[in-house]
Amino acid sequence: MNIYAMRAIYKFEMARTWRTLMQSIIAPVISTSLYFVVFGSAIGSRIKEVEGISYGAFIVPGLIMLSLLSQSIANASFGIYFPRFTGTIYELLSAPVSYLEIVVSYVGAAATKSILLGLIILATAALFVPLQIMHPLWMVLFLVLTAVTFSLLGFIIGIWADSFEKLQLVPLLIVTPLTFLGGAFYSVNMLPPFWHAVTLFNPIVYLVSGFRWSFYELGDVDVALSLGMTLLFLAVFLVIVGWIFRTGYRLKS
Repeated sequence: MNIYAMRAIYKFEMARTWRTLMQSIIAPVISTSLYFVVFGSAIGSRIKEVEGISYGAFIVPGLIMLSLLSQSIANASFGIYFPRFTGTIYELLSAPVSYLEIVVSYVGAAATKSILLGLIILATAALFVPLQIMHPLWMVLFLVLTAVTFSLLGFIIGIWADSFEKLQLVPLLIVTPLTFLGGAFYSVNMLPPFWHAVTLFNPIVYLVSGFRWSFYELGDVDVALSLGMTLLFLAVFLVIVGWIFRTGYRLKS
């Protein structure tokens, strides 16, 4: 593998984070903190506990997951879209760098940014409520798998999109609503039977549930199922990325 090329792409993408620190790190942390204050105060004053966990602590994994999903997609989609927009993608494709190395570099940088942001939000949340992470290794596993999986999705969106507006289409109209309806701020077990069954078709439920289980051993679905679904999403996005490079979809035209 061309380690030097991968390192160059990775460092370039990471450098963009430090150049836009306010947009990349500070703004998401502030917005997530506002979510925490508003939901924790407005709803927490009415819902003291959810299955034995204080409401403020209960929503922390959901808030981290909300930020992780949106930032993973945003970082990866913009990272690959901008070279397409400027035309420098052709220089990259003609360089002695394999498709695998390109994907690993861009997705790795996007996932690193998202994981870093998730850890910062976790530390910020600890200032508001007492946190307990019962399974730290599982927490890190779900954090990394989710960041990589949705960075792959962002990479796919960045190749599919032909305008900056389309970069925001999937995160704003699909991912964010599914996250709000996926148990980020409540337990789906609180829903009536019919809506509980409908909610299980929401893929975000399995991500949030598995991540919350690593904190409190409390999940809406079995943790093994959550892990299996996360790996399934990862495999699906890998297949799509492989198809894109095999066919040259929106790369060679």
